[in-house]
Amino acid sequence: MTAHAESDAQPGTPGAQAADEEDEDLYEDARRARWTATVTGALLALMGLTAALMKVGGGVPALVPAAYGTGSAVCVFAAVLGARGRTRWALWLMILGVMIMALGDQFD
Repeated sequence: MTAHAESDAQPGTPGAQAADEEDEDLYEDARRARWTATVTGALLALMGLTAALMKVGGGVPALVPAAYGTGSAVCVFAAVLGARGRTRWALWLMILGVMIMALGDQFD
């Protein structure tokens, strides 16, 4: 039986039940990806903000806390996108945010 034929199956038949379970699995995977992107982006943003605040009074060049703050802002934006279901964009923005923070750390 093809995938198209399964979706046309009458409710209550084994083909329709399998399609419903597959749809539930896909929905659950998407929900899990949204939560993961949101929580990870928020944690990265919190860590970046904490590092920026710790570096402000430490006698380091101004570029260091600015880089941590900028990377943190990018991660906040990634968390917002992740919450809205744009998980691929959120992943790439989190990578970019961490790279900005790491670049700022090189000037320390």
